[in-house]
Amino acid sequence: MTNQKNIWRFAAALCVGATVYWGVIASDRYVSEADVLIEHTQLGAEKSVDLGSLLGGGGGGNNRPEQLLLRSYLLSTDMMKKLDAKMRLKAHFSDPRQDPLSRLSPSATQEQFYRYYLSRISVEFDDYSGVLVIKAQASDPKTAQAITQTLLSEGENYMNEIGHHLAESQVTFLEKQVASMAARYQQARLAVLNFQNKHDMVSPENTAETDVGSINKLRATRVELDTRRVALLAYLTPEAPGVVDLNVQIAAIDKQIAEQQSRLTGKSGKSLNSTVEEYQRLQMEAGFAEDVYKTALAGLEKGRVEVTRTLKKVSVLQAPTLPEESLQPRRLYNIVTFILVTMLVAGILTLLAAIIRDHKD
Repeated sequence: MTNQKNIWRFAAALCVGATVYWGVIASDRYVSEADVLIEHTQLGAEKSVDLGSLLGGGGGGNNRPEQLLLRSYLLSTDMMKKLDAKMRLKAHFSDPRQDPLSRLSPSATQEQFYRYYLSRISVEFDDYSGVLVIKAQASDPKTAQAITQTLLSEGENYMNEIGHHLAESQVTFLEKQVASMAARYQQARLAVLNFQNKHDMVSPENTAETDVGSINKLRATRVELDTRRVALLAYLTPEAPGVVDLNVQIAAIDKQIAEQQSRLTGKSGKSLNSTVEEYQRLQMEAGFAEDVYKTALAGLEKGRVEVTRTLKKVSVLQAPTLPEESLQPRRLYNIVTFILVTMLVAGILTLLAAIIRDHKD
């Protein structure tokens, strides 16, 4: 019975101590809040709106990876060190004017400081709206607001540094590709020029078209001479001078047609049609190399623009607030919760003590 009374007395003492601490001793903490959304600033980028995105809630669904990346950075030790360097954050958290239970020890290690930092800085991602909610606690309103504002500016700088680093890597890669494509294009153009010099032709295609035109004219002339020959044979013998003269002209035209035809489609390997085919292949390779070179140049210029401008913008939906009243600690909630839990534990311990005593008896 005495043990049970001691348990309840101890529980009552804890409840009184907690009530005094949360009600009187605990220092006020002010909370500054900001809501942000990461937006891309690519020129000409269009965001499509469909039923799925509307039902899914969110305008920031596509930026979820960037939002989570920003959250990780804001809760990192690097961010803690930057805040400490700019605002003497550790000195603020270890201010002796705060109550001894809630303040940070001045001799705290980096790990202890980081755990304390995570207890005072909150960055939560709202899956429905795609908004990042940043909250910072401090012992005075202006410091809380300054911490939140610094988190915003440093977070935006960090996201743009990542984008710029990626863009610079792309530019370096594109510069190498442009140099390679330029050399390839020059080689292709040089191959076309050497081919023209070798065959003494600026354009084999035009030469072939000229030869085809000549063959057609010769054939038309031969048809005309054949017609005249047939007309003469109607009243002259084949040995007549006029008929013989036409035969000579027709034979000369046939020989010239054969020579022209052999030049175009001969089997010697040096025919004009083979030359045209090779020339067209070289021209096609040169044209393709030129198109690839132009594409690489356009990509390089676009990459250089990306490096010099803001790639991602942290849009502030709600600016860091300047709190007028302390929201932390939640005094009444903490007191009631502590008393309920303490009474519950005391009841369990009393029950266990009674069970043990009954077994002993």
